[in-house]
Amino acid sequence: MASLNDVPSADRVHIGFFGVRNAGKSSLINAVTGQDLAVVSDVAGTTTDPVRKAMELLPAGPVLIIDTPGIDDEGTLGEARVRKTRRVLNSVDVAVLVVDATRPPAAADTDLAALFVDKRIPYVVALTKSDLGEAFAHDWGEAPVVATSSVDGRGVHELKETIAHLAKKDEPEIPIVRDLLSPGDVVVLVTPIDESAPKGRLILPQQQTIRDVLEADASAVVVKETGLAQALDALDGPPRLVITDSQAFALVAGIVPDDVPLTSFSILMSRHKGTLDAQLDGAAELGRLPKQAHILISEGCTHHRQCEDIGTVKMPRWIADYANSEVSFDFTSGGDFPDDVSPYDLVVHCGGCMLNEREMLWRARHAAAQGVPFTNYGLAIAQMNGILERAVAPLSR
Repeated sequence: MASLNDVPSADRVHIGFFGVRNAGKSSLINAVTGQDLAVVSDVAGTTTDPVRKAMELLPAGPVLIIDTPGIDDEGTLGEARVRKTRRVLNSVDVAVLVVDATRPPAAADTDLAALFVDKRIPYVVALTKSDLGEAFAHDWGEAPVVATSSVDGRGVHELKETIAHLAKKDEPEIPIVRDLLSPGDVVVLVTPIDESAPKGRLILPQQQTIRDVLEADASAVVVKETGLAQALDALDGPPRLVITDSQAFALVAGIVPDDVPLTSFSILMSRHKGTLDAQLDGAAELGRLPKQAHILISEGCTHHRQCEDIGTVKMPRWIADYANSEVSFDFTSGGDFPDDVSPYDLVVHCGGCMLNEREMLWRARHAAAQGVPFTNYGLAIAQMNGILERAVAPLSR
């Protein structure tokens, strides 16, 4: 059972192992992780789908290891596997290009290296089976190259050190909220507990935000929307910030005085993932939809749909009521996101708490490249309630 203190997958460094079939990816992953994480076989194509495993990998820390099918897989089924492998590239922070040292690099190997460069993914070339002799010479440009062996363990420690070095970001991560707070501040968090709320726990953005408030040496007051007015009255003064579930924006905005900063968990997640500017522009498009609009509603997680599910029930209803147009909707969840979003007039995404920053940035840029506006639940709901300017005002100190 996962602990409540486990690092969420979205906050782990995503490390993808790529290469052709039988290059030794699975054996190398097992050597790097010290676990029988991947199935090893002499049969080409044993790995049929990307396999993900969250774990601690020193010195990198909490990571998500991704073992991918061979990029040279063949046939109709093989092509589908290759598409899934290429899809993984949109979320990896570090790539390991696994190359069989006993044979010349395949065209697929060099194509992968070019893809990593094109997508600005830092990568290391791991030459496997180096215990069997000297590797074939090849110019891998500026990428570090590590000779490894899953048999005698050579190069495994060096590879782990190289991965950790590549995983370091040049720019510091944008916190969820702690950089907007000072020690001693009081933050009120409004967390509705209704039929669509998960049983026995808070949702991940709420948990993460509470932790971030505490990291700032500030105090978190957590209430349901029905107890918000009473909680505000009980404070010695106005709180530094009120953060609400976006679904309760209209109610909460009517209770919180205009001079008290107000935003939502979803909007904070947009800022945290680096997509705020693009999603702000997208929110404005809700008021400019064509007469027959087609909207994609996408969520980064998969969960049991409740009768008042926000993605498939509430958002479509609110958008249809707000838009002066006839709106049709499509829905995706989890790792599914269309390669072609051009048929849509707008993409409305969840906060993305289950997706890492690189994946969220890719989705936003992917939509922008096809000329499709992109926003998220919190910004869309704020726009439809006429409080968007107020909801984003607290995000700059």
